[in-house]
Amino acid sequence: MRRLLALLLTVALLACLPVLASAEEPAFTVDTKIQAVIDDPAFSGFGRLLFPTNIDISPRLPLKELYMILPAYHNINGENAAEVLSYLKAQAEDGKQIFYDIYTEEEKAADPAKADTGLFFFRGEEGGKFAVLSSGMAFRYVGAIHDSFPQAYELSKRGYNAFALIFRPGKISGCEDMARAIDFIFDHAEELGVNTADYSIWGGSSGAHFAVWYCEQGAQAFGGQDHGKPAIVVTQYTASYEANVNDVPTYANLGDRDTYCQGNAKSRIEDLNRLGIDTQFDFFEGCWHGFGLGIGTPAEGWIDHAVDFWQRHMSA
Repeated sequence: MRRLLALLLTVALLACLPVLASAEEPAFTVDTKIQAVIDDPAFSGFGRLLFPTNIDISPRLPLKELYMILPAYHNINGENAAEVLSYLKAQAEDGKQIFYDIYTEEEKAADPAKADTGLFFFRGEEGGKFAVLSSGMAFRYVGAIHDSFPQAYELSKRGYNAFALIFRPGKISGCEDMARAIDFIFDHAEELGVNTADYSIWGGSSGAHFAVWYCEQGAQAFGGQDHGKPAIVVTQYTASYEANVNDVPTYANLGDRDTYCQGNAKSRIEDLNRLGIDTQFDFFEGCWHGFGLGIGTPAEGWIDHAVDFWQRHMSA
């Protein structure tokens, strides 16, 4: 009888193994089609904003070929993209709101381009400080899947609340969308569960311009409210304009093979230092423009340097 019971228990456990294994599998893999992600019910109403909206995407294109729709970026990692998207799906299915409109329906009707804007929320600790992140590339498309989602996800794992901005690709419109996004976060801070003190702004490539201009010209120049300057700005691989006294402490990084902004990025840091504005600059050998998190490159781990820099400039 004991042998029979043991046998039946073993069979029952073996029968459960496939179920347990499947429960641990990620929702998306490198072989998942991008269109399948866009159409996933968890992203209903905003799935198209996970990827560039103004680039044609073949319905057969898998995440491992993400580089096909992100021209001028490097080190694009389909595995990391699948992990981030799986996290967002799990959050949504757990009943957490992951996407927020920053414009009203009336505003979007008056300007249809505003329909392709919003904030993806990567939750950290309740009451934790927040960061707003914007991506490049060259004001032509929004490469958030590579250049702000992964960074936002890493910040959330460190306890910070991170918002990836989906904006209208344009120098002025992008700044207007950033100003509106920051207004939204401040206006809904209690609902979102974020601490508005010592917020930070992060940007890659052209997205870093928005962060710099927001500080230099002020939110009101772009139709926003004055919430005070961020504690720091984080800029990746950008060729921004000359530094001025309105800038804030800046962490910046660049790859030595970046042919877009080699000289300007370094000189801007030197100008900030001359103005007495604190900076930290990481220069990575063997890295090209748009390396993102730098997974598998000498730049990997830079985000910890940026977080440490942010922490040094927090008031409390």
